[in-house]
Amino acid sequence: MLSSAFSEEHHDSDSSLHSTFASRYVQASLPKFRMPDREISKEAAYQIINDELMLDGNPRLNLASFVTTWMEPEVDKLILQSLNKNYIDMDEYPVTTELQDRCVNMIARLFHAPLSDGEQAIGAGTVGSSEAIMLAGLAFKRKWQNKRKSEGKPYDKPNIVTGANVQVCWEKFARYFEVELKDVKLREGYYVLDPEKAVELVDENTICVCAILGSTYNGEFEDVKRLNELLQEKNKETGWDTPIHVDAASGGFIAPFLYPDLEWDFRLSCVRSINVSGHKYGLVYAGVGWVVWKSKSDLPEELIFHVNYLGSDQPTFTLNFSKGASQIIAQYYQFIRLGFEGYKSIMENCRMNAKVLCDGIRDTGRFEILSKDVGVPVVAFSLKDRTKHDEYEIADNLRRYGWIVPAYTMAPDAEHISLLRVVIREDFSCTLAQRLVNDIRKVLEYLDARPPKLVEAVTEAITQAEPDMKGDVVPSSIKLSAVIRDVVLAKKLSKRMNSFKTNGVC
Repeated sequence: MLSSAFSEEHHDSDSSLHSTFASRYVQASLPKFRMPDREISKEAAYQIINDELMLDGNPRLNLASFVTTWMEPEVDKLILQSLNKNYIDMDEYPVTTELQDRCVNMIARLFHAPLSDGEQAIGAGTVGSSEAIMLAGLAFKRKWQNKRKSEGKPYDKPNIVTGANVQVCWEKFARYFEVELKDVKLREGYYVLDPEKAVELVDENTICVCAILGSTYNGEFEDVKRLNELLQEKNKETGWDTPIHVDAASGGFIAPFLYPDLEWDFRLSCVRSINVSGHKYGLVYAGVGWVVWKSKSDLPEELIFHVNYLGSDQPTFTLNFSKGASQIIAQYYQFIRLGFEGYKSIMENCRMNAKVLCDGIRDTGRFEILSKDVGVPVVAFSLKDRTKHDEYEIADNLRRYGWIVPAYTMAPDAEHISLLRVVIREDFSCTLAQRLVNDIRKVLEYLDARPPKLVEAVTEAITQAEPDMKGDVVPSSIKLSAVIRDVVLAKKLSKRMNSFKTNGVC
């Protein structure tokens, strides 16, 4: 039911003179299920929504996310000026369409696509890397089906080969478009795709092998060059033509600037398409990704729709139709504003600040570093000793200082490894890195002074089961050696233990 404050017919004639906090709008809860009957002032609408949003976390301190949280004021102006532009209206906004084409050309050449001077690259702007991956997967599936049909062979059981550490959008692609996903399991000490094991899974129905340039778990680059070598050998032996797609959502705007000699892109013969997130290290706010193909032959023509819309033929290969133009404009701004040297300087700063944080965390003596020196500027770390406290407790207690740091487990078959991960973005300074290290030390000191979580859980379980013992049972009176019997008796323990965990890998 709507509150009367939002539904009543009466309007004060001088309501515009009232302070929002002196008005009736703050006397009732906001509508949650039905649209209110009457309008309210724009000032009140803004204030009450803004006040509720204050309870969100601070995006700049959200170290769980790879997504850009800061841009220059000048590009903010461009974004605001183009919020009302629908990108799909290409005939009405031809300059915006050209800006997208320019971005595709720049990205393709950054990834060493074999293009001549003035040749238009094959690619598209997307709503993040998830759509880009769907489009690349569809291109591989259709091309494989066409080949199988021409050879008179079955084409109803396509599969893709990935590591178990792939982002969930690959699982979505497999499920939505009926493709079997064959994943290479992880193992302790090796948290990315094993090229040898991946190629072993390849068969005549494999539409592509996915390699990740920047695992979301620890930022590590997978060995695309080694995968390419092994796949070339298998293709030569079998007569197949199994290609590679590189999911460079995180690392595509890192490797060209920090590791220019690393061969992972179109320089490798089997790499036929690449996706990258403009809203990650492309340095644009959330909502833009890119997919590029090595050549025109890698994108089947029948997947491209030619739409006669608003007066012109508009070729399109997307899963979405209407979408905002502002992120594409912002991407082009970053390309011409920063250039190669500007991007390189920013990525070098990210790498240096990651090292500052990594060294500080290592110096505590309490953690094992799981991220690598070569990769996305991410610091992933795991407790050496988890007998008393774990990574979930550290993540929970860091929120007291404003930090949002995710704790999670590795992908199969390394789920027994728990870790924390900090993403170093452009706006994460050396000073913030040092402050985070200090706050981690404070959390460790706080947890060291508390009983182990197991003892706390057993204490609560005992007192709930035996209320009369509440005054007699305190954490300090329970010793771990005597806990086993109590754990068996305390049926609520598992529920209590689960309350320590938080979720999330972004």
